[in-house]
Amino acid sequence: MEEKTDIRKRIADLKRQHTEEELKTLSSAVMGKVEENVILKCAKTVLMYYSLPDEVHTHDFVEKWCKEKTILLPVVVGDDLELRVYSGKECLTKGSYGIMEPQGEVFNDLTSIDAAIIPGVSFDRHGNRLGRGKGYYDRFLKKINTFKIGVCFEFQLSEEIPHGEHDVSMDEVWTENGYVSRK
Repeated sequence: MEEKTDIRKRIADLKRQHTEEELKTLSSAVMGKVEENVILKCAKTVLMYYSLPDEVHTHDFVEKWCKEKTILLPVVVGDDLELRVYSGKECLTKGSYGIMEPQGEVFNDLTSIDAAIIPGVSFDRHGNRLGRGKGYYDRFLKKINTFKIGVCFEFQLSEEIPHGEHDVSMDEVWTENGYVSRK
C-alpha cells in the first residue's frame, strides 16, 4: 500500500499538470454532479469549504446556494475548526494557510448540519480520505453526525488510502465523472 506522504506527492505532481483554468472546468463538472445528490438537494444547512486554487473550486457553488441554504464555512482556530455562516464575499478575510474565511459569530448548532462537502488530497472507493496532514477535518468531523460527501478530481482517486481509528471516512465520494464510492 502506498504511504500517505507518497500519495500527497503523487497528487501534487498530477495537479501541477493542470492549469488553474483546467481545474476550474473540472470543478464545475464535479460540483454539477454533486448537485444531483438527493441529500444535498434536501439539505437546509450545508457545511462547505472555500477552496484553495488546487482544490475542487467551490466559490461559485457557495454563492449560488447561499441564497437558498445556510452555508457554513470552517475557520482555523489554533488546532481546531470552527464554523461560521457565509454571508457574502465581502465578509471573507484571508486566514490561516491563505484560506478565505468568514467573519462573524461561531455557529454551534452542529446537530442542524444536514450535509457536509469535504475536500481531500485523495480519496479511495471506500470513502477513506487523505487530507493535508494536520488533522483539522478529522478532529472536527468526529463532532458531527451528518452525511459527508468527499469531492475531488478523478485523478485524485487512489487505490487505497491508509487509514486508522482517528480518520473519518466519507459517506460518498464524487468526481467530475460522478459518484464513485459509498461506505
